[in-house]
This record gives sequence, C-alpha cells and structure tokens, in this order.
Amino acid sequence: SDKTSLYSGSPFSEIIELNVGGQVYVTRHKTLIAVQDSLLWNMFSKKSPKELARDSKGRFFLDRDGFLFRYILDYLRDLNLVLPDYFPEKSRLQREADFFQLRDLAKRLSPRMIKDNSMSEEISQSDTEDGAHSSGTMRSPSLDSRKSGYITIGYRGSYTIGRDIQTDAKFRRVARITVCGKTALAKEVFGDTLNESRDPDRPPERYTSRYYLKYNFLEQAFDKLTEAGFHMVACSSTGTCAYTSNDPNEDKIWTSYTEYVFCRE
Repeated sequence: SDKTSLYSGSPFSEIIELNVGGQVYVTRHKTLIAVQDSLLWNMFSKKSPKELARDSKGRFFLDRDGFLFRYILDYLRDLNLVLPDYFPEKSRLQREADFFQLRDLAKRLSPRMIKDNSMSEEISQSDTEDGAHSSGTMRSPSLDSRKSGYITIGYRGSYTIGRDIQTDAKFRRVARITVCGKTALAKEVFGDTLNESRDPDRPPERYTSRYYLKYNFLEQAFDKLTEAGFHMVACSSTGTCAYTSNDPNEDKIWTSYTEYVFCRE
C-alpha cells in the first residue's frame, strides 16, 4: 500500500516519542513505517495507539536495547546503515534487526555476508566475528595488531565507620566506574559492558572521559583489561572524612576518588 495514503489516514501523530529500554527517541511516524511488514510497521500502521504499551509519560514503550536502537532508527531513515569504525556489537545489532523483522538489515549484518557487503568497510577488521580470513582459517587478532595506549579506570567510593568499628564498618560502596582513554581502545576492552550514553557516537580515534561501566566490580574491570593485554602502571587516590551530624561521636563517612592507569605497549 502507498505510504502517503497510509500515513494520512493514521491515528498516530506526525511526531512519535518512544521509550526504548529507558532511552527516549523522537522521530517521525513515516520513519517507523518505512519498511513494510516489519515489527514497527505493524505496530504503527496496523494497530491503534490504545493497543500499544506506554510508559508513565505517555511514550510508546519497547523493552529492547535502548542504545542499539539508534542504529535501527538510522537504518529506517534512509535504508542505509553506517556503523562506527570499531563496532564490537555487530552480532547484538543483528539480533535486534531480527527482532524488528528488518530482514535486509539482518542479512547485511550476518557474518557470511559482511565480507561481500558494502558495509564491510564500515565495520572494524579486528572484529573476530567477521568470519574466516582469505586463508579460510579462523584466527583472532594477533598481539602485534593490537594498538598500544593507556586506559584510566576511576571510581568514587565511600564507607562509614561507626562507633563500634568492628561491626558497623561498611566498606567501598562504589557509585560508578568511569573509563577514560581512546574510544577504540575502550570499546575493544569492555565491549557491550561499556555504557556510552554520556558520549554517544564518539569517533574511534578521539578520547573520552565520559564512558562508564555497566557493573560496579573493580576486579571485573581489571580482568577485562588483563585479558586484553593491559597492565597497571600507576594508581592515585584522594579521600575526605565527614561526620553524619555535628556530634563527633556519630558515624564518620569517608569518601574517596581513586584512579588506576593501565597501559598496553
């Protein structure tokens, strides 16, 4: 059916607000119905607004990966997809394409098609999921091909010491683990455990100090860095102490900020 006539008779407004896994997107109705028979096409052309789930603010809700959805939306705008130079989440994006019933996109993201597809230049050659090399054998990137550089891990933690130190101490409540360094290195090491929401679409050769991890265990971050060939070269920490009240007999709250510098030569 013709998209224009379909849209003109639609009960949906021209501008649609979506909540996808907690991430808010604003787009045009015609963008969501760009691919006939896709999941979004069925939702926004075959159903009424009352039939679709909404969040507390009235946005249409989709319980999917909110960060990867931006690539789904980019594809729907002109049926073309340009990925960052280093993109470690290709297989997850293919899964999202399958869910949204975007068959052409899913096919272009499949490991078998990626070498012959025009997108092959848009996806990092270091992606181990791209399949066999010309020799026909599977191999992971060699240590020689890994780029050298530094990654700094930072965290701000706190702990409380009560009057009875042995029973009331609550140690290392980590609020967030930050990642500073070159974008490509950070994505290589941490992959889909890296939260890029504060600095999205950062070019791979640029530096960032706004990434953070989706977990709060320092040891997990250290393991990731070690597996990628990094080793710790420096560490620094600062701390302050405050009372919970004006009474010096009350609990003391210590807060600290610590940075660990890792290097791969």
